[in-house]
Order: sequence, then structure tokens, then C-alpha cells
Amino acid sequence: MLFQKWIALAVTCVLQCGLFFSVIPGRADGLKTEEKPPSVRDGQHDFDFDFGTWKTHSSRLLHPLSGSKDWVDMDGLTVVKKVWNGRANLAEYKADGPASHVELMALRYYNPDARQWGVVFATPGGGTLSVPCIGEFRNGRGDFYDQEEFNGRYILVRFSIWRISENTAQSEQAFSDDDGRTWEVNWINKYTRASDETDIDWSNNSSMADVPGAHDFDFSFGFWHSHIQRFQDPFSDQRSSFEFDGTKAVRKIWGGRATLEEIEADTPKGHWEGLTLFLFNPKSRQWSQTFINSQAGVISSGLVGSFKNGRGDLVQQDTFKGRYILVRGVWSDIAPESHRYTESYSDDGGKNWRPAFIAVLAKPK
Repeated sequence: MLFQKWIALAVTCVLQCGLFFSVIPGRADGLKTEEKPPSVRDGQHDFDFDFGTWKTHSSRLLHPLSGSKDWVDMDGLTVVKKVWNGRANLAEYKADGPASHVELMALRYYNPDARQWGVVFATPGGGTLSVPCIGEFRNGRGDFYDQEEFNGRYILVRFSIWRISENTAQSEQAFSDDDGRTWEVNWINKYTRASDETDIDWSNNSSMADVPGAHDFDFSFGFWHSHIQRFQDPFSDQRSSFEFDGTKAVRKIWGGRATLEEIEADTPKGHWEGLTLFLFNPKSRQWSQTFINSQAGVISSGLVGSFKNGRGDLVQQDTFKGRYILVRGVWSDIAPESHRYTESYSDDGGKNWRPAFIAVLAKPK
């Protein structure tokens, strides 16, 4: 998560300024149907207490791990809403201090196999997600950890959140540079519930609305029927594939800075759902698209690219059957009532691409 690193992108000085449609990719290796141990607690509803709008008072240590005691305070709002039928939730944070304005978005997603949550963060100017911090709730407190680079050294990062009462809660970030033996808290958020409302529209405050490319995915908003063809092994057998149908619902979030896609389909291997988050980088004018499979609960590394002449090309490096490959997602044939998404794999540095699956989307009649 590393708030301090992301704040470099999120903070705007007052003196200076006034998830792709992916359908069971081969790297997911199919659907998992094994039952969970009955003795392990299901934590899917751990964040339910957090839904709503919260007045937020934030305190931030300016120079962590330096011995500094200089803190700054900010006040703002945090809005938390359920998505993906409760398998995930979105937290949107906005606050102002004496000399800064900060905005963050957090996606929290549940892994039903591990019974753990992942938390990733984004800032308006970043266009990508942070390193996931992973953890769980115990005795009403959620602790989530990752390892990141800070000031040239790798440290441990902890994000914690807990409910104090029906209408109050708190979260904090802490760093450790001694392998977790000691922790220094550097960010504290104190929440007071303002309402149960989760549909606050901050779109009028978006600073990137007029940046070229910011509306590239607007064509996808709404509800769609999908017909998908998936190839079993794109590299060795282009004749073996299966087809199935599904739906997807797409809407803008975070004041238009991001797009959220919720996918559902019935495949020959069973029912399947996915979540895709699209983030726009106003500096590079590129999009990232990051995918989560409901049954795996693990976030992908994300494709990155842009649109040109009505076609979107986004690429990433990934693994397929233990080998590193390139993955390319292409959005094409875009029309008011239909479009196409094709994901292809390359094992020769992009010279040749083999389709892994093809999705044809159409508006319901």
C-alpha cells in the first residue's frame, strides 16, 4: 500500500493547483470447486461494518522511519460501498489540509480459498494499483501486510482497520524496517459515520475529465450479453475450444477516474464470476486493466496500453503453464450496440499472437 509513496502522487499543493472483460484466462487454469474446511471462519462479511459515508480526520507523519515527530492533519470524507455481490468493496477517500489535497481509492477483495482479504490502492495521477497487502480479521481487527521499497530499502508495510462502535472506526498504516519486530505508525484515520449513503457522486471534481483518452472506455458502460469462445491451449491446439454465454455490467466509479466491470457466466465447468478494474493515467494517457477471479480471489498484475483509431491494445507479461509469455487484450469493433474483446498470447516476444479467447458483447434486445 505504502501511503507515503502514493502520497507523492496524490498530494497537490494549494499554491500550485486550485477490471477488462476477461473470461477465465488460461493462467487461471480453470475453475476450482473443492469445498472449504468447515472449521475455518468465512470472513467475506468482515468489511460490512464499513459501508457508508464517514467523516474522516487524518493524521500523517511527514517523514517516517527518520525519527521525525512532525505530523500534519487533514479532514475529509471516506465513502465505502459493496461491489461484486459482497466479494469486494470500494473505499473512496478525499481530504484537505492546510496546504494539501489528497485523494485515494482502495479496492478490497476476498479470497475464498485462503479466507483472506487483499487491499490495493490507487491515486488519481497514477493509473495503476499499488502492491496488494494481504491479511485477515482477527477479534474484530483487520491487519494486512506487504513488502515494498521505501527510501531505497525494502520494508514491511501494515495496514490495519477496526470498528470501535456502531458509528466510529479507525485505520492506520505502519512501517517496519526490522522485519516486523517493531512498527512505527505513520498514518491514522479516525472515522465518524455521517450516513449510510454510498452513492455520492464526486465526478464534478475530477481533474482529468478533459484529458485526451480519459473517456476511451465510455463505450462499455451499461449491461451487456456476451458470447465467449475459449481455446484450451493457444500454443499447441488451436482447434480445441469451448463456447459459453454470460453477462457483464459496467459503470464508472471514483468520479470517472476508473471503470468497474462485473462479469458473470455459466461455463461447461460451472458458474463463474469476475471483476475488472480499469484505471486511467492522465500523464501517459494509458489505461490499466486488472482482473480478479471470484473463485481464486487473486488479483492479476494488470494489462497496460491505450486506444488508437478506435481500437484499444493493452499488454502485460504473465505466465502460462510455468512459462513467461506476453498477453495482449484488444478492444475492437466498437459500436453503440456491440463490441469485441480478444485476448491473445505470445511466446516469441510479440512476433506472433495466438488467441486464447474471444468475447463478443451485445446490448440486450
